[in-house]
Amino acid sequence: MKKIVIAAAAVFLLAIMPAYSQRAPRQVVIKLASMVPENTDWGLAINKLAAEWSRVTNGEVRLQVYANGTQGTEDEVLRKLNMNTIQAAIFTSFGLNKIAPEILTLSCPFLIRNDAELDEVLRNVKDEFEAKINAKNYYSLALVKGGWVKLFSRNPIFVPADLKRQKVGSIPSEPELAQAFRAMGYQVVAVEQNRLLIALNGGAIDAVYQSPIFTAGAQYFGVAKNMASINIAPFMGGIILNKQAWESIPVQHRSELIRVTRRIALELESSLLKLEVETVRQMKNNGLRENQISPQQLEEWYNDTARALPSLLGSTFDRAMYNKIDGILRNFRSR
Repeated sequence: MKKIVIAAAAVFLLAIMPAYSQRAPRQVVIKLASMVPENTDWGLAINKLAAEWSRVTNGEVRLQVYANGTQGTEDEVLRKLNMNTIQAAIFTSFGLNKIAPEILTLSCPFLIRNDAELDEVLRNVKDEFEAKINAKNYYSLALVKGGWVKLFSRNPIFVPADLKRQKVGSIPSEPELAQAFRAMGYQVVAVEQNRLLIALNGGAIDAVYQSPIFTAGAQYFGVAKNMASINIAPFMGGIILNKQAWESIPVQHRSELIRVTRRIALELESSLLKLEVETVRQMKNNGLRENQISPQQLEEWYNDTARALPSLLGSTFDRAMYNKIDGILRNFRSR
């Protein structure tokens, strides 16, 4: 009888073990690298994203955020993403360029000129961009509008000739924009990001092109007290996973993770738009002068860029994507 009881107990344990193993789901931990500080809108959005991922998956999928650029430059982060040392990252247009070069075409100077044009372009090409990313060893969770790149300078800038008299600081990790500015005849000086303010103070450079939000945080406007009203290019960001990480996420959670990520991305876009306006207002209250460029002066910028385009298309910017975006914009402007 004792042997029968033991055998029955063993059979019962074997029967229920699969059920218990199913009730204890495996936790997927995804390490996400971010260049942005935690106390910014971007940083707060990523922390919110991590909390939402945990909530909607009942803790089965967890984002572990490494903020403040602790994982290195975008090039270093991309290498780590490929090695699966980290599984996700926030990239700018320049980091995304290493994955899908067509995306950098959005940053072609003075191609896209305002928010309405950017929305129209993204409505037509965003899916294509994400498909190109997904065709590689990655998965695009969201592409995010982050505001505009502007010119900040010691001396006022209204027309291209004004900028050509000044030395423009350019970050070595973003050589594409430097190449574009050189092609347009500007004096470009390579300066590491953390030395731009030193270079401005020391007179090694006279101008920078940055987003107003970053310029305010870095205090460049204390030296470069002029901001040209013209938009150089939109500032884009992307939330990217490597394919291995995406495929490790249980299938039943994927659509919900995409949904909450894109909802938070839209919230972030809205907050960044308001923040950029407020940041410019505060800088102007603290001595920044906005150089208002007239319609005639704007045409000088656009014509100056057009002369340099033949040397940039097919090298710095993807020719087919440029032609596609240019066609979208021509149609949009004619309405």
